[in-house]
Amino acid sequence: MDKNKTHLFIIIAAAIALSACMMKDSFDDETITKFKSVTEYYIKSNFETIESIEIDDPYISKMGATKIDGIVNGQGRFSITLNDDYSVAGISLKEGFPERKEECKDQVCDY
Repeated sequence: MDKNKTHLFIIIAAAIALSACMMKDSFDDETITKFKSVTEYYIKSNFETIESIEIDDPYISKMGATKIDGIVNGQGRFSITLNDDYSVAGISLKEGFPERKEECKDQVCDY
């Protein structure tokens, strides 16, 4: 009987852990819209010659941070990390991404 209880406990614990992992990437429509809006405005405010931005849906990284990936001007890839308050924690840029605006090089411009 004790062996059955142990197995049941393990199954329940695994189910709870799995459901928690699946829930992490679930954002409601309002949150998705807000994260995407902040991402777009941040890029347009801080970088030169932005003609188009393709933004993927937000996701939770393996380290637990909210991230959004995308492409600017059809060639420059980026990955942006966002805080829970919708502020930008950081951005990773790939080759082909436009340069920062001169006034935004020493400090982030308002977004």
